[in-house]
Amino acid sequence: MRRSPAPIRPVALVDAAAVAERVASLLLADRLRPERPLGLATGRTMAPVYAALARRIGALDPVLAARLRDTWCSFNLDEYVGLEPQHPASFAATMARQVVEPLGLAPDRVRLPDGLAPDPADEARRYADTVHRAGGIGLQLLGLGLNGHVGFNEPPSDAAVPCRCVALSARTRAQNAVDFHGDSSAVPRHAITLGMADILSARRVLLVVTGAEKASILRRALREPPTPELPASWLQRHPALTVIVDAAAMG
Repeated sequence: MRRSPAPIRPVALVDAAAVAERVASLLLADRLRPERPLGLATGRTMAPVYAALARRIGALDPVLAARLRDTWCSFNLDEYVGLEPQHPASFAATMARQVVEPLGLAPDRVRLPDGLAPDPADEARRYADTVHRAGGIGLQLLGLGLNGHVGFNEPPSDAAVPCRCVALSARTRAQNAVDFHGDSSAVPRHAITLGMADILSARRVLLVVTGAEKASILRRALREPPTPELPASWLQRHPALTVIVDAAAMG
């Protein structure tokens, strides 16, 4: 029997700023009672989320804020293959700008795959093992790609695929070209990503979707039967999935 579609909650959020504040509150609550690492994501949807999180942490009691920084541990979903961490479009540089510096974290508290590793496949295995030894992901934050990818799990991706090196689709590279001065040919052709198996193993999953261009793919991901051709649809099987959207993405 197919599981019932995942609920969308809350549905009363009306703009991207409200979504960001809601997500920031959940991330902050998770870090104030750390049991497992956070799973973080990058992308245009996440920038206002991390800005809201920095504001919230900046308003905390200094002792509480210091404890949060001292216990912070997070793993990012993915990283481009072939970009050095200092490259402004690398996810390492993005996290430094959006999370490490604004939150006042030690850089080694925010971990990512090594995009310059000589053997990306071996680096993927090493990274997955590091996540496992840290206890697995507690709260996994996700955005949604226009072709239904989460992380860099491009279609087709089965629910059991592990952390691995993947080839990026032309559509994904075009979508990410904004970070490369609009030149999709400059976007790396490969990335290391946590797999659907790693994502679905998280204790809780938080899918954040904003913008009218995501409304159709979000509806399909939550309402159609799970399929490798729409990787985000596997999230329907997660027992603790929360989907947070703005009014535009609700369609």
